Amino acid sequence: MVAKKSIKYLVVLVLSLTSVLGFASVSDPVQGAEAGDPVDTAEEINSYIKHHLKDAHDFHLYTDNKTGKHYGFSLPVIVWTSKGLKTFMSSAFHHDDSGSVIVNKDDVKLVKIHSKIYELDKGANVVNFDETHHAKNAHAVLDFSITKSVFGMLVTGLLMILLFGLLARGYKKGNVIPKGFSRVLEPLVIYVRDEIARPNIGEKKYKKFMSFLLTVFFFIWILNMLGLTPFGFNVTGQIAVTACLAIFTVVIYMFSGTKDFWAHTLWMPGVPYVLRPVLALVELVGFVIIKPFSLLIRLFANITAGHFVVMSLIALMITLKASFGPVVSTGMSLILSLFIMVIEILVAFLQAFIFTMLSSLFIGMAVEEHDHAH
Repeated sequence: MVAKKSIKYLVVLVLSLTSVLGFASVSDPVQGAEAGDPVDTAEEINSYIKHHLKDAHDFHLYTDNKTGKHYGFSLPVIVWTSKGLKTFMSSAFHHDDSGSVIVNKDDVKLVKIHSKIYELDKGANVVNFDETHHAKNAHAVLDFSITKSVFGMLVTGLLMILLFGLLARGYKKGNVIPKGFSRVLEPLVIYVRDEIARPNIGEKKYKKFMSFLLTVFFFIWILNMLGLTPFGFNVTGQIAVTACLAIFTVVIYMFSGTKDFWAHTLWMPGVPYVLRPVLALVELVGFVIIKPFSLLIRLFANITAGHFVVMSLIALMITLKASFGPVVSTGMSLILSLFIMVIEILVAFLQAFIFTMLSSLFIGMAVEEHDHAH
């Protein structure tokens, strides 16, 4: 048992150190830096961190500083252009993000600029940029590509199907005590049921929404944990993902609202008739805009800030190398970044809990039955 625990702790430490050392030796394509040059200035570090936080069409694991060669793997690019659907692998862009590499697919010329794919205007052979480095002779395409975020969500979905499938099969076989990783899942499922769903939705109606609450909780939690690995996942740090999750919550509590809920929302009793339309508008804005916005922005901001802080602390070994030497700067960076990584593990769970808690609270407000006699 001691040996197994030691191996687990060693794996966690190796993964943490891999992300730290990987950043220290990286030479990703950064605006203003030549290929193969290490990222070693404040401007290049800030640019690299911003690049890391964005979604990407491929996985970049490591770059050889001597040769400038990138190591990783590409993902499928699926775009809808002026001449229909075009598919190819992202390796066709040769890990270029500046628009200098043009991919020609059936007389459709495509470029990748700042992690977005554009189609060149008819007759154009090069990208012309304005003063703010925006393309003047290219227009955006509909991008359905399997990006890093999409890949992360697919992996998370498959993991959830596998793990909960094993848990369900164990219950069907009559196993009172779960085995294997199901021992980790069962306490979390019970926690979501007894500490989140029941108190906020009520004993009579909580079961109806358990599937959604469990899905949201484990989906966010697993994605947050994947974001702490060296693979560069930042799925819940993409505002489009958090907005989609918030929209699901809005749709569920809006369509699950009882007659009492809509009566109290649209024609609030106990107040002057003149004020009722105004209060109805305020309530609708709160339920349709303010509440989902608080859900999406809280998750997005906290996860993005955590990634930014971790990478900034890792970058201390580069920025402080001249002042304190490589040994001291690297030691400070390792200690601080590993400390923040431990806190990020807590934040990964906490943000999943908060999103699920607020979702159940909003649903509970919509399905609550009012005691008119009282």
